[in-house]
Amino acid sequence: MNATPQTRLPSFSGQEQALRSGQYLRVVNYHNTPHADTDKIRGELKTLAEHFSAVTLEDLDQFRSTGRWHKSRPGVIPVFYEGYRNNAEVAAPLAEEVGLTAWFFICTAFLDVPVADQYDYANAHNIDLVQENAKGERLAMTWDDVAELSRRHVVTPHTANHSEAASLLTGADLDREIFEPKRRMDEVTGQDAACTAFLWGTPYGANPTVDAALRDAGYRYQFGNTMIQHIE
Repeated sequence: MNATPQTRLPSFSGQEQALRSGQYLRVVNYHNTPHADTDKIRGELKTLAEHFSAVTLEDLDQFRSTGRWHKSRPGVIPVFYEGYRNNAEVAAPLAEEVGLTAWFFICTAFLDVPVADQYDYANAHNIDLVQENAKGERLAMTWDDVAELSRRHVVTPHTANHSEAASLLTGADLDREIFEPKRRMDEVTGQDAACTAFLWGTPYGANPTVDAALRDAGYRYQFGNTMIQHIE
């Protein structure tokens, strides 16, 4: 997926030229990263690292504020969604091995579910499982994992319960899925979680009430299906 922090896209020809010249960031989405796929994931990340530059949050901020990409190769953001235990055990070490900054979007409530209930919770919240994910075993990261990952990668909320924007109808919904995940993330990491994303990749601008809550909560970026949008 190609993404830009701009909300207004250039013409097709201009977009193609910008893409070829490295003015766009590439975003590659991952979800479950089972141990059985270690070699496959290693190969994919290695190939990305050979052709693209790592992107930190500071890099994204600079790109947004200047409109210019400052590294010699285009940037790539490998994003790992939901907060699977194997994202911490498989994806993070492999990203570090090849020199990429991984971005982890965490469903914060998933981490608080008792281990015995995580399998059923995942199935009820569109958190896809594979054969390796055994019922009764820990499937989600721990908050200690989140704190550790935040020292080397970008860690930020993906709502609390893997929610879609259209489902947030009340103040309680907004607090649970937008405000509280950021409060908890910031408390654990000692950082300022800058990004969020909704189930199904709803863009910023689609829901005024949700947009206002994102601004009030202090998020700076919303990741959608076709772009990274600056929240303002």
